[in-house]
Amino acid sequence: MEARRLKSLLLLLGVLKFCSGQETSGEREPCDDFTDLDLSHCLVGTSLAVRLLLYTRLSPSCGRELRHQHLSAQPHLNLSRPTAFVIHGYRPTGAPPVWIDHIVRLLAEQRDMNVIVVDWNQGAANLNYFTAVTYTREAAHNLTAFILAMQEGGASLGSLHLIGVSLGAHLAGFVGANLKGRIGRITGLDPAGPMFTGAGPDDRLDPTDAELVDVLHTDMNSFGLRGQHGHIDFYANGGADQPGCPRSIFSGKSYFVCDHQRSVFLYLCALNRTCRLSGYPCASYSDFLDGRCLQCEAFRPASCPLLGYDLSEWKEVLLQLGQTKVFFSTTAAPPYRKLSYRVDMVTWNQYLRWGVVYIRLHSGKTFTEARVDHKRLRLEQYTSTRLLAQFDEDLQNVHKISMRIVTGNVIGPRYKIRLLRIRFTPLERPDRPQMCRFDIIVEENTEVTFRPLPCELR
Repeated sequence: MEARRLKSLLLLLGVLKFCSGQETSGEREPCDDFTDLDLSHCLVGTSLAVRLLLYTRLSPSCGRELRHQHLSAQPHLNLSRPTAFVIHGYRPTGAPPVWIDHIVRLLAEQRDMNVIVVDWNQGAANLNYFTAVTYTREAAHNLTAFILAMQEGGASLGSLHLIGVSLGAHLAGFVGANLKGRIGRITGLDPAGPMFTGAGPDDRLDPTDAELVDVLHTDMNSFGLRGQHGHIDFYANGGADQPGCPRSIFSGKSYFVCDHQRSVFLYLCALNRTCRLSGYPCASYSDFLDGRCLQCEAFRPASCPLLGYDLSEWKEVLLQLGQTKVFFSTTAAPPYRKLSYRVDMVTWNQYLRWGVVYIRLHSGKTFTEARVDHKRLRLEQYTSTRLLAQFDEDLQNVHKISMRIVTGNVIGPRYKIRLLRIRFTPLERPDRPQMCRFDIIVEENTEVTFRPLPCELR
């Protein structure tokens, strides 16, 4: 009896391991790993070789290398499912990208689909960046041939999603162009800038490469590409310098790659649903910080577009608009999301003052502060001013607000600024009420604290 129970338990464990994708010696064929090279390969130089590694929801940690022919005979590839291709970029050290396993697992969690990693490390791993750039065209032809074989086997081009990082974004664009833009979607994570700045649409990622092209920018002033290159372009913190990334060359490798890699980590966070990053349509990041673009009328009744896997809610409007730029700000570390308030205030001060505003939200003994200091504000008599206040922490029950207007006046009398009304509107949180306060006297450079009131009381 005990032997029978033990046998049943071992059988059950085997089934569980099979379903979770874990390997047991001798039970299943071995996994295929991403090509792992080292610096010596890069110094000598590598010739292009493209490998396609398939992952599924049942085996998200075990890749199966696919052949380009006889796809129907490859049991792990289901051509009736949607397929996401993950395409890495330049690999100057030859090591596998640290994020590959994470993005595969998170994509497999989104829906039941094929996740194919396009491993062109042999080719991308070259000390000479320009050599890797030339290989993107050849790799794109290789991947195009595979996708055509998928189509012959019954796959729909509209169900394909190419996710390209840096050089991989342009590689994805070349595949899309080869297929006349019939690919369902291309996502470009900080498309590479060097050798592509000033290039025409045929020589880089552009909106005609797929039915929907979305792009995330994080390093436009260095390794990333400036401009608009998708139906929707997300600009994190303006698309250039990212918070928490080093600003000194003495920080080593991180100084060069941190801003560029942030695009991947923001996308991973969005896939993991641990951060909800809303993009606000705007002409520039400066206008966004000025509070001029805090509504999304064009997308109503939907919300502002969200960075992430599913853009179906906004696709139709985006295609009608042509090309849309959206902006958002983040914190320096996961979950990256800032808590944003639109702050509207009416000032009544006798003398014209210029200054920056500091606002603190208090909940119990905890507080979080926003500094509206990207430029000096003009505060004059009976003027309505709108601010965007962004906080690093989400405090749900705000019982007290502190405010300070810093004018830089260090000599002479301290002038008083009268706020006839100040209103705090939580963005992306329609379930939370507006907070108001009326008739407050603020002495410049001095903090004033008040308890917010429900706006409907006045």
